[in-house]
Amino acid sequence: MSDKPTTSSTEIASSAHISAASLLGPTIKVWRIYLEDQGASPHTVKAFLSDLNLLAFYLPPDRPVGEISTNDLNQFLHWLQQGREVPCSPKSYARRITSLKAFFRWLHQYGALLIDPAEKVPQKTVVSPLPVVLTGEETELVLEAAQKHRTAPKPDARPYTLVSMLLHTAVKKGECLNINLNHIELDAPAGPFLFVRYASPKNRFKERKIALHDDWIAAYHEFVSQYSIKDRLFPWSPRRLEYLLEDLSVEAGLSKHLSFDMCRWTCALMDWQSGMEHDKIRQKLGVSKIQWREISLKLGQLASPD
Repeated sequence: MSDKPTTSSTEIASSAHISAASLLGPTIKVWRIYLEDQGASPHTVKAFLSDLNLLAFYLPPDRPVGEISTNDLNQFLHWLQQGREVPCSPKSYARRITSLKAFFRWLHQYGALLIDPAEKVPQKTVVSPLPVVLTGEETELVLEAAQKHRTAPKPDARPYTLVSMLLHTAVKKGECLNINLNHIELDAPAGPFLFVRYASPKNRFKERKIALHDDWIAAYHEFVSQYSIKDRLFPWSPRRLEYLLEDLSVEAGLSKHLSFDMCRWTCALMDWQSGMEHDKIRQKLGVSKIQWREISLKLGQLASPD
């Protein structure tokens, strides 16, 4: 959200008559309308509302938003960690602080609150554990296992087409599932590329073009012919493709369970170790500069484990 209230924010809050005397429950419902109007993703809206509804459960039902203090919020956060029977992971705890700050900042910017009670609540930054990646040797074993399917008596290029693409493009599972044949450009002047596209305008910043290598293109042609692919590149369920990756890890003799996320991080790490410019890696991953801060920290740790 911006530092200044938008016209939409003011109009929505005004039409709902939100003020310091408003109760928390109805105010949360108005905030939901505001978030949706701003184009927040359904996942973000669901998470924020869940966090604020916990606050509404914790506080007395007749407490106006204008009477909620910083001490109330700190006690609520303490309850989340110590008094609630449901465990609160560090990542969930940090997100709930973010939800509180976003909600009360909105009320303060709109003018319903003269003082933002969440402003002085300390933000907790949580860095999740390092991801599991494939070593160079393990990557070769996986590709060799996939290649055996491609050259078997009954050739099947699907495993190689999938895993090779993931290990060279670092696309996410959702992006992979949304690839159509017309997203693959083989005759571009600068060389073949995959165009990662999004239907929603708010995700346009994630769209990008990623170069494709010649060996993958040969497997791609075999795969499209074998399975008579017409529209979606991989017209199977997410779970079916996950099983395919897991089977490859078994066939390669790995103790690790190969996944979309593991392939994505492995690709990013290989690019990092090859000396690719860091901002080009960020663009290839389709992440914002803010997201890149944590990702680059992890890649640096993975590249220099000692």
